[in-house]
Amino acid sequence: MHSLYWRIFRSFWLAIVLILVGTVTVAVSAAIQRRDAEPWVQRGQLFAQAADAFENGGPDALRAWLDDMATDPAFKRIFVVGPNGRDLLDRPLPHFLQVPVEGRTKTGKKTVRSGAIAPIGGALVLMTPDGRTYHVIVGPLHEHPLIFGELELPAVAAATLAIALAVSTIICFFLTRHLVAPIDRLRQATREVAAWNLSVRMLPRLKGRQDDLALLAADFDTMAERVQTLLETKQQLLRDVSHELRSPLTRLQLALSLARRQDGGTERQLARIACEADRLEQLIARTLKLVRLERQASASQGVNVDVGTLLQTIVQDVAIEAEARNCTVSVEADAGLQVAGDPELLRSAFENVIRNAVRYGPSGSVVAVSAARREGIEVTVRDRGPGVPEKDLKLIFEPFYRVDAARDRAGGGEGLGLAIAARAIGVHGGTIEAHNLAEGGLEVAMRLPALQPGRQEASAAAAQAA
Repeated sequence: MHSLYWRIFRSFWLAIVLILVGTVTVAVSAAIQRRDAEPWVQRGQLFAQAADAFENGGPDALRAWLDDMATDPAFKRIFVVGPNGRDLLDRPLPHFLQVPVEGRTKTGKKTVRSGAIAPIGGALVLMTPDGRTYHVIVGPLHEHPLIFGELELPAVAAATLAIALAVSTIICFFLTRHLVAPIDRLRQATREVAAWNLSVRMLPRLKGRQDDLALLAADFDTMAERVQTLLETKQQLLRDVSHELRSPLTRLQLALSLARRQDGGTERQLARIACEADRLEQLIARTLKLVRLERQASASQGVNVDVGTLLQTIVQDVAIEAEARNCTVSVEADAGLQVAGDPELLRSAFENVIRNAVRYGPSGSVVAVSAARREGIEVTVRDRGPGVPEKDLKLIFEPFYRVDAARDRAGGGEGLGLAIAARAIGVHGGTIEAHNLAEGGLEVAMRLPALQPGRQEASAAAAQAA
């Protein structure tokens, strides 16, 4: 019930109800006034006609006048009661002229005394020379007021229009304020964001609203937060890139300076220069690769890749580095795990994660690599290293981000390996996440969509035919 639709719906019907209540009130008041006023005007005219007929012709002329009134709408309300207590035209008298007497019929109704009429104010009494009296009685217009007929009166129509305008103006004013006020705040917040005030948030300004505008404010806050995070990440990226590029350049300049000063140690300094130049080239190449992955929406190639075979190849390549650190890399992969994608990108993703685990694993530990089918294909890499602080688990996949303990180059690389792995997995429609193990160490899980069964069978058939 917090939707704007229901708020507008309730406001619409509230306006209609108020207009109807006001219109009915005005119409009832007008009807009551007409009921109280008009009968007396008509009654005076009818009394004058009856008296004129009686003076000119007596009771017979009075009866003839009553007969002539038969075509008039007021005929049903005009009664002339003679000395015998009956109407001159022998019509039954209405209930307000009948006199109840003591005694009841078998059905329980009160009996009426013949030859008597109830006293009623405003009756015209006509008397003959011999003393006989005739009562001319005009009944009320209606027993109940006619409401809707009064709507035709100009005063009632004008009052109804005024009520409708007043109610609709008030309802629209408050409804507009209710809708436009948060929109104005949102426009102001948008201007603040455009002025690079990315800390602005909309939802606290709406004071607990829970309608569609509150959902829009929540989306705006999410967008502002993501833009702020992105901007801060890009600024950190620029700082890290400048730092990573400045370090090898500084060492290159130092090596050149030493080479110029020393007469016989140029070979060692040239080797140092070549090593730093190679590191610089690798850094630039990995940075460019990351930029290409950022722009790539999906894997450009649709080659079928066997995950188990690819992992075995990577582990063989990493074995030399693992032996240097006195570590062991084990692989357990189910058979028939195939994905569609770019083999080089997948290799880069898996290799970066495995090499990162070997780099941070303690001497004599085992890096466990496994692959299984779980709602797709899941590849996990577990190490026995120090793990990562909980606040950094999501940040380790950002470019050039390194945990504080690994900021020096002796403990960690330049912070591009896991970022490249995350982008490569994302290009293949997969996800990557990391969490600390209870027994110590870090686990990185990479999930990829599995190859469709029909396509997998076609690939196997093509391989057998070849």
